[in-house]
Amino acid sequence: MTTPINHQPLTESAIQDQLARLSLLRDAIAQAIVGQQDVVEQLLIGLLAGGHCLLEGVPGLGKTLLVRSLGQALELQFRRVQFTPDLMPSDILGTELLEEDHGTGHRHFRFQPGPVFTHLLLADELNRTPPKTQAALLEAMQERTVSYAGVTHPLPAPFFVLATQNPLEQAGTYPLPEAQLDRFLLHIRVDYPSEQEEHDILAQTTGSHSGAVPQVMHGDEVIALQARVREVHLGEDLLAWITRLVRASRPGDGAAPEEVRKYVRWGAGPRAGQSLVLAAKARALLHGRLAATRDDVAALAAPVMRHRLLLSFAAEAEQKSPDDVIAALLRSVPFPA
Repeated sequence: MTTPINHQPLTESAIQDQLARLSLLRDAIAQAIVGQQDVVEQLLIGLLAGGHCLLEGVPGLGKTLLVRSLGQALELQFRRVQFTPDLMPSDILGTELLEEDHGTGHRHFRFQPGPVFTHLLLADELNRTPPKTQAALLEAMQERTVSYAGVTHPLPAPFFVLATQNPLEQAGTYPLPEAQLDRFLLHIRVDYPSEQEEHDILAQTTGSHSGAVPQVMHGDEVIALQARVREVHLGEDLLAWITRLVRASRPGDGAAPEEVRKYVRWGAGPRAGQSLVLAAKARALLHGRLAATRDDVAALAAPVMRHRLLLSFAAEAEQKSPDDVIAALLRSVPFPA
């Protein structure tokens, strides 16, 4: 019987074993997903950092397949919920059923857990359900519990929500408010594949053999890796730079660059800084390092902050995106000497 990795001491061999498992996880997902290396990496960063991810992309880019492949490779319970305008909070969280004991005639209520009681939940097209149902799911994401009839029910660990939304079809949708978007650690953009990747997708998915995803990691190993992420070193200079980046995204801050003052109505809050620190640590671990670098922060500034900036009408008129503002932030905010 092998020793669980969360009980292993912080030794070189234990760290190398964990990094090898992460490599196996990447390879397992690659057997079902062609290309999308950046998307897969950001998804794994979200998992290691213990946060939730919002995937945005047009239909047919494999978002659902990616999440399902991740669940299979992790040996985690996976559930998918298609969000629709008529979906109610009880359809997600669960409800109480009235049961009768036929022997005694006694009646009692029993809580029937909903699909949120899982390890890996795919919330497909989250912006198609009304705000009441959105809020119920996002509360469970934040608290990792479900309260019903005065009883608090803990969600299983690890608990990871991947929500998708279609950026094109906005008719009949309920866009997530900024305060609820802030609950997501990363906002991941899923773009069209390259020509070679699209060729490989057609060849792989239209034949008689489909890519099987091997199971390479258990849930307790995921929890151990999440704990390991917090042990990754992030220097005081990086911490100061992250603080300045986040504060400079607010137009009222004196250090805000011109692009922020012109194009941003509301900037990122402190949760953006927390997310950027954890995401940078997770990326460092994913790349085999026990110390985060400036490159880790720069690579994740856009996924962490793009959904936390509320742009102005001037930005819309000049077709400026949150990524344009974040690029300006990275150029304008100096790294501590």
